[in-house]
This record gives sequence, C-alpha cells and structure tokens, in this order.
Amino acid sequence: MDGNGRWAAARGLPVAEGHRAGTRALRRTVEASIDLGVKSLAVYAFSTENWSRPADEVIDLMDIFGETIERELPDLVRQGVRTRFIGRRDRASESLSQQMARLESETAANDRLELWVALDYGGRAELVEAARRIVEAGTPAEEIDEDVFHANLYAPELPDPDLLIRTSGELRISNFLLWQLAYSELVFTDTLWPDFGREELEQALAAYAGRRRRFGGR
Repeated sequence: MDGNGRWAAARGLPVAEGHRAGTRALRRTVEASIDLGVKSLAVYAFSTENWSRPADEVIDLMDIFGETIERELPDLVRQGVRTRFIGRRDRASESLSQQMARLESETAANDRLELWVALDYGGRAELVEAARRIVEAGTPAEEIDEDVFHANLYAPELPDPDLLIRTSGELRISNFLLWQLAYSELVFTDTLWPDFGREELEQALAAYAGRRRRFGGR
C-alpha cells in the first residue's frame, strides 16, 4: 500500500494525513474484496525498514494503526472479516499489541474474508526467523524440505497469493512475502494508495484473469 506520502505532499498536507487517507482506502478495498468474492487479502502496512523513517512519522503511524483498529473493529466483526497480523510483535507498544490481539480474538470465528496485515514485517526477516526455528528445533538437515520451511514461517496458514498488486508506480516488491510470492502474478498501477478502490481492484483482477499460470510448466 504505497504512495501515502506523495498523495499528502501533492495536496500540501502532513504525511500523517496521507496515512489516514490510506486507512480509508484499506476499508474500501476490504469491502470491495468481499463484494467481488475474494477470500484472502494480505496488505503491507509497515515494514521492518520503515523504522528508519523520521521518528515523528513512525509515532504518527503507530497512533494511526491504533485508531484504525478501534474504529474498524465493530464493523469488521459484523462483516465477517477475520483479521490476523504477521510480522514481529516485540517492537510494538504494549497498548498496540493488546489492540492487535483483541482484534484477532474478536474476529477469529469469521470466515467471509481473511485479512492479513503485515506489520513490522520483512520477507528476509521472516526467512531468517524460519531458519532459526528449524535449527533450534534440532531438525536434521536431511529432513529439511519446502514443507518444513513453510511450516516455520510467521503464518504457515497464509495462502500463497495468486496476485500481487503494487500501487504508486513503483516496480518492485519491497521485501514483501518473498517465499509466498514465488509464482504470484504481478500487477503494477500508478494509482497512489489513498486513491485506490473498487475500480482499481477490478482492473487488477481482470488483468489477472486474462493470464495463464504455468507454475514453471508449459
């Protein structure tokens, strides 16, 4: 979900207002996904590298995450959305960690849409952590295969995405789901994330529907 800062700058607004507009785009996209029959949606909210941003922006982001959870929790429960977070939990504040846990708990029985929020997440960090878990478990080298590695990822139950949508005109995946995206189809759009909505999602799904997936075969 990229382009919040540029969206704000183009309007002469503080960066935090771009991030708040981004939360509204997330709500639109979740609701459009439900309408269009999408069953699993993973969004990249905050990367391990984002900690290097200016301290005031990071503080604003963490506050906005908390505000969003408080505002969206009741509606997400009613709409049948199950929300789960992937990434590190140890660097979030205690209050934000509690909000995340509560959102996960209160939506655990929902099955209309699975919403995965990557927060303090990095694909490389996930792979390193998976390797560390395997070593700590004492797994013999000859028993390590893709299934064993996959089982040690942050969320083994997260399905491999069929489609990755990257907003704001950037042509890279920026350390997102490096293991899971191995055979995903990629769609890049110039639309800044705060302007993203149903129309852009439908266009991306239409582009995906017109492709033939071979998974390395012919």
